[in-house]
Amino acid sequence: MRIAVTGSSGKLGTVVVRELRAAGHEVIGFDVHGRRGPGFVQVDLTDYGQVIDALTGVGDQHDGVDALVHLAAIPAPGIRSDVATFHNNIASTFNVFWAALRIGITKIVYASSETVQGLPFDVPPPYIPVDEDYPARPESVYSLVKHLEEQMAIQLTRWYPAASITALRFSNVMVPEDYAEFPSFDADARGRKWNLWSYIDARDGAQAVARALEVAPAGFDHFLIAAADTVMSRPNDELVAEVFPDAETRGDLGTHDSLFSTAKAQRLLGYRPQHSWRDHVS
Repeated sequence: MRIAVTGSSGKLGTVVVRELRAAGHEVIGFDVHGRRGPGFVQVDLTDYGQVIDALTGVGDQHDGVDALVHLAAIPAPGIRSDVATFHNNIASTFNVFWAALRIGITKIVYASSETVQGLPFDVPPPYIPVDEDYPARPESVYSLVKHLEEQMAIQLTRWYPAASITALRFSNVMVPEDYAEFPSFDADARGRKWNLWSYIDARDGAQAVARALEVAPAGFDHFLIAAADTVMSRPNDELVAEVFPDAETRGDLGTHDSLFSTAKAQRLLGYRPQHSWRDHVS
């Protein structure tokens, strides 16, 4: 496929572009920042005119795309003001979705967020491991936008029944260069309790994107995307007993199994996390 990837210069976007190209796809990166050259178009996604123009075709770069991967955003709470985060992220996502659908791009995969689950879990999760079955619990403006984006996608796929929009609720994105810090997390179980000690290797994030592009049917769905393990060397039962002693636990938590369930993504997308920080730290 020829695929447009917004946020192509970001931490996850860089890896997604690389992995999709390695799989044989033609990729056009869209970002407000990035190195000029073939396969990249500088686009301000808050400007609808730029978005629809860039998706339709840009000079000798391309004359239209088959699918869209939307990763661009202010990527977390606290980077910019709440108002700036809301205005940038909701407008960018609406512009990207609306432009794609208006010109007939019906395969869309985009970055939602683990924060929709209720992060930073100052209020404990309703049960552990968490999954997609309980209602969204946004606890920040950033997370509120992610929830609203999912609600928007539900309605847009109702209006455009042939469209497929898949929301991937990525956990905290990591690359191998980040893993040297992981052993230090064991000193304080509460230091990473905010997302149940979860993470996602960017290469597995790219795998989830590729699987959704390949197999997601028409309509909307959302999936938690995390690594198979936690960021901790300490066992799960010890961590949960210390930090969330009153939380309901469901089934065997495993020793280091992720406490973000990816069972739905494994069942419906064929997602299989392959990468662990433990393979990079001796």
